Amino acid sequence: MQELRLREEQPEPESRPWPCAGTFHFTKPLPKAQVLFKDCQTIMKVLLLKDAKGDDCGQDPYIRLSHPECYGGLIFTSPRAVEAMELCLEKHNKTEVWEKCLKGKWNAKPVYVVGNATASLVNKMGLNTEGENCGNAEKLAEYICSRITMESITIYQTIPHPGIQENLNSYYSQQGIPASITFFSPSGLTYSLKHIQELSGESIDQIKFIAIGPTTARALASQGLPVSCTAESPTPQALATGLRKVLQTQGCC
Repeated sequence: MQELRLREEQPEPESRPWPCAGTFHFTKPLPKAQVLFKDCQTIMKVLLLKDAKGDDCGQDPYIRLSHPECYGGLIFTSPRAVEAMELCLEKHNKTEVWEKCLKGKWNAKPVYVVGNATASLVNKMGLNTEGENCGNAEKLAEYICSRITMESITIYQTIPHPGIQENLNSYYSQQGIPASITFFSPSGLTYSLKHIQELSGESIDQIKFIAIGPTTARALASQGLPVSCTAESPTPQALATGLRKVLQTQGCC
C-alpha cells in the first residue's frame, strides 16, 4: 500500500448573538487592519455589563464608564440597559460629570442600540445612536461589522513547484498507483491534479482522496473527486487516524 501526500513546505491554513436583555457593552478601540499574508483581520473586544450572579466580583461598571478613552464605543441591548447606566451614574453622584465631560467623550464614539425604544432613552441621555432600525441583535451585529474598514494587500503568490511533474512521474513509475493521495491545500490540488489524472488514467477511481481540512475538501469536491476522508483537525495525528479508518475499511491494511 502506498500513500502519496501532496503539500507545500508550509501548508496553507484551513481556513455572538447578544446576551440576555438588560445589558450594555463597551467596545474596545478598533486597531488598524493587520495584514496576515493575504488576509487582514480586525479584532473588537466587547465588555459585557450584566445582572450580577452569585459568584460575580467584577469591577464596578462606572469605573469603566469613566474611561471612554479605553473603548471604541457603546452597545445598548435594551431600555433596561439604559436605566442601569443612569442608576450607575446616580449611585456615584456622577450625573454632573456625565453632563460636563463624559457625555461628550462618549458621543465622539459610535453608540449602537437594538431598537427604537432603546434609542429614544439613549438620546435623552444626550448620546447620538446608530443601528436602531436593525430591529434585532443579529442584524445589529451585521451592521456594526459592515462598518469596519479593511484593506487587503497581496504580498505573495503561490506557484507550482518546478519539479512537480517530474516528481510525480518518478513516483508512479516506481510505486505505481497510490492507494490514497492526501492534499494539504487547494493550491496543491490545482497544480497537481492534471498530472495525477494523466498518470492514473482509468485507475484514478481506485485512489482514496484525503483532505487536511474542509477548505481543501471543498476544492476536491468542486473538481468532481470523491473525498474519502477529511481530517478532524489539521494535525499529523488527526490525519493518521482518518487515513487508518479509510484504508482499513477498504481492506488495504
